[in-house]
Amino acid sequence: MPPKSAPSLFLGLELATDQLRASIVDENLELVGVEAVDFDSELSEFQTQGGIFTTPGDAYTTPVEMWIKAFDLLMEKLSKNHDLTRLKAVGGAAQQALVWWRTSPVQPLASLDPRAPMHSQLVSAFSLPNAAVAQDMSAHTHALALEAAMGGPELMAARVGTCAQSSLIAAQILRVREAWPEIWRNTGRIQLASSFIASLVTGTFVGMGEAEASATGLWVHSTQQGTPSHWDEGVLDIVGGNGEEGRRIWGWLGDVDTSGGRRRIGNVSRYLVDRYGFDPETIVTPFTADYLSTYLSLIPSPSDAVLSFGPIDMMMTPAPHYIPSRLYNLFPHPAQDASEKRRYVAMLTSRNADVPRALVRDMYTKSWSAFDRLVAIVPPGGSIGLDDKLFSFWLLQGDSYPMAHVKGIFRFETGIKVNEFRDLRANPRCLIESQVLSLRVRWSRMIASGVLGTSASRSRTTNNTTSSPISSQQQLQKRSNNSNNMGLPFDPYDYIPLPSRILATGAATNFPSIANLVGDAFNAPVLVPTTQIDAAQVVPHRNAPPAGFPARAALGGAYVARWVWGKERGTPAGTGRGGFEEEVRRLLSKRWTSSGGVPLRTGTNVQVSGSMPGSGTSTPYGHGGLSGLGTNVLVEVDEEEAEEAERIEGLTSGGNAYGLGAGFGEILDSTGRLRTFTSSTTGTTMSGSTLDPPSTAFTTPDLSAGSPNLANATTSENTPVSTTTSLAPVTALPTSDAELQVGLAKVAEPDVDAFMSYAAIVPEYCRLEGLLVKSIV
Repeated sequence: MPPKSAPSLFLGLELATDQLRASIVDENLELVGVEAVDFDSELSEFQTQGGIFTTPGDAYTTPVEMWIKAFDLLMEKLSKNHDLTRLKAVGGAAQQALVWWRTSPVQPLASLDPRAPMHSQLVSAFSLPNAAVAQDMSAHTHALALEAAMGGPELMAARVGTCAQSSLIAAQILRVREAWPEIWRNTGRIQLASSFIASLVTGTFVGMGEAEASATGLWVHSTQQGTPSHWDEGVLDIVGGNGEEGRRIWGWLGDVDTSGGRRRIGNVSRYLVDRYGFDPETIVTPFTADYLSTYLSLIPSPSDAVLSFGPIDMMMTPAPHYIPSRLYNLFPHPAQDASEKRRYVAMLTSRNADVPRALVRDMYTKSWSAFDRLVAIVPPGGSIGLDDKLFSFWLLQGDSYPMAHVKGIFRFETGIKVNEFRDLRANPRCLIESQVLSLRVRWSRMIASGVLGTSASRSRTTNNTTSSPISSQQQLQKRSNNSNNMGLPFDPYDYIPLPSRILATGAATNFPSIANLVGDAFNAPVLVPTTQIDAAQVVPHRNAPPAGFPARAALGGAYVARWVWGKERGTPAGTGRGGFEEEVRRLLSKRWTSSGGVPLRTGTNVQVSGSMPGSGTSTPYGHGGLSGLGTNVLVEVDEEEAEEAERIEGLTSGGNAYGLGAGFGEILDSTGRLRTFTSSTTGTTMSGSTLDPPSTAFTTPDLSAGSPNLANATTSENTPVSTTTSLAPVTALPTSDAELQVGLAKVAEPDVDAFMSYAAIVPEYCRLEGLLVKSIV
């Protein structure tokens, strides 16, 4: 045993789509260690791409056996590289997926032999060997049928807190019942992936927390005194087909932890103690969904929004009230004490995220650096004029309300639907604008429900150090004049209801042009975790962090472990002097003061020369040779940078369709980086290596065919390569100490003129969106 003076450590686990990750922090939340198991490269026998299988019918699954084998490998790495007897608590998170256990007279986790790997003892314990992941679309029609059976999206949301979406757990269960009766008969228990990983740690079945139960479409959250939250028997009967099967599903799901998350759920299993050397007194804290754990790791203030780019884009924010609606998802806060006033997390999602971004890259640029440059140089709305703005909607997958029935690619010029823009260079920017404006508009509609409280309680200057660039007098003038709202239920020029800060994660945030666009559309500064900024200097194109850098969801699990342990031990940080966020800030402030203002460590044993080929690919799909839509994601590729650099130089100098260059007023920052309309972003260029084969899924169109100004814009495939460039990722701008001490750095400032430009096109965006929803176009 180590001496008593040895610092205590806390472990956070994350079961992601492509990796199983671990992050270790000390009592002050300083990063101590990082480990990961990459599914594609280290468990290649399962032949996954990006950690999943893709099959016809929009089915995206992953083998459960692979998760268990990865768990074995991760525990071996941890025991080899770290003193596990110093671990005091373990927390964690996982992707959204459902594990189907086979009926068994003996609980398989209780009888594990520490002399053998876990995966060899559990290989036959599952009735459904492959679990559907969050990107799975095969249950979309089942979700819509369930929604119709409950009276429509609004009634469903009012009843179970969410409306139809493809990854809805209730829809996944319904699909299994209808498609595989034998699997249904052989099932004895079902678990969410987060509870499954927690069960592997504790050695006993663990139930889910209420935050995740609220996302199943089967749970009724009660705010009435004396009326407990519960599984909805009526919905269970619909999913099961009858009352008997509905009660059977209830038994499969088990009890739900409604305590708020601030308690131990057990200790580490005897198996982990005997095989890997864990301290038997190490406690295990509640596990939750990966997106909620990422949210916790960023400790947002009441007026902040957490924007997570990825296979599914998510925008989350604190909510003081439980007012369910079809407009958003609403969860109980996953880390709160039972004595606290109930708090919630509101979330907006978009399934059309990484895939459309990668598809546009392949169709129009073939490289992320060229994609970033086009987003930067094309003006807001795709054109300089006020009445000829361009709009595009890339709805490749059925999304949540109101886009559940809309699929396709739609482009509009001067309000008229067109097959393609006259100038192809507009496509990257119009795609990103559409994705960001969708969140911007849905946020404003969410505000009207009252779920986020009053504007006064979400002051843009409370609990953050960055004020709005628009004066209060100017804002009052805007709010008093709603004559140009064109029937919208909100004023698009009113920035007060918008987030005061955007806390952004995900590979798309590494693009300077996207970070700037987000800040402009919301009129708010964009901050990114310092762990991600440093990781982006190594590999900017991937959602998965490179070796040595922590994942945010794993850090969130470690933070929760430290928080619960503090209460168990009775330390000053665990005596209930505030919520989770307040206590984490207090710990980080204490660390900042004691270290003399040294920023948090962002990585351990970091290799800055790049990552190994074939590892850490972005979720949700593949890497290497791209062959179709299902494999298009934010993946690092050999981008043919020299050719692309020459071609894009021709695009920006050989034509004036946008009035580029001096004719448009294109602005270069201090490092030569392009920025449209804004001048507040700075950064540094970066040279990088190219590792993977070039993208071949789509050939870049002949841009000269779309515009007469592009006749000399392309180069021959045989053009000699003399120099190479790479995407220059975001870098930190001057950031306040209050933000640095919690591990955040500013990467983009809002621009007043750009915000006004976006506000002016919001009414037309909403009009076109309405046409799509009503199937008029």
